[in-house]
Amino acid sequence: MNGFFFNDTRQNCQEIFYVIIDNLILFLRRDKIYKMEFLSIKQKKIANLIQKDIAVQEFPFRKIGKLCSLTEEEVLNITKELCSKGFIRKFGAILRHQKAGYKDNALVVWSVPDQQTEQAGNIFASFPFVSHCYQREPVFMGKYNIFTMIHAGGRSVSSLIKEMVTGTGIKDYLILKSIKEYKKTSPEYFR
Repeated sequence: MNGFFFNDTRQNCQEIFYVIIDNLILFLRRDKIYKMEFLSIKQKKIANLIQKDIAVQEFPFRKIGKLCSLTEEEVLNITKELCSKGFIRKFGAILRHQKAGYKDNALVVWSVPDQQTEQAGNIFASFPFVSHCYQREPVFMGKYNIFTMIHAGGRSVSSLIKEMVTGTGIKDYLILKSIKEYKKTSPEYFR
């Protein structure tokens, strides 16, 4: 399959890879195409618009519909169809934490022994103040393999970290404080 590249180690790879060629989407699983489908013009227009920021207003899908000469109901039905077919895997809001009042946040990296990564990762991810939790390779500074993004709200970052240490028993961590946000967007897959 010329032009397609895969991670031969299979580590930290998602089970399903998506490759987009204009409006053809190939769903790949373990180097094999198991589904191939073209997007219709309507699907492509909707996908292109909903991957961007959606206005915070009473009827945002009505506005998107007007841009595509579709009704609000058609936009919602096409969006649901794209989700059910797997073209869209996740549809959700991005919290602009600083605008929402979460001024104190930090990326906390943890040195977790290999035999504890699954358990510790699940515990870290269960905390409501953790927005992101990842196992990373290569490890940071030779030992930090779990990355968590925490948002303190009205509490201190240190009190949240103490709670995480108590919950996991992992005491080796670094705190990387967010100083300035330069960009926060989702990738755009549809043109």
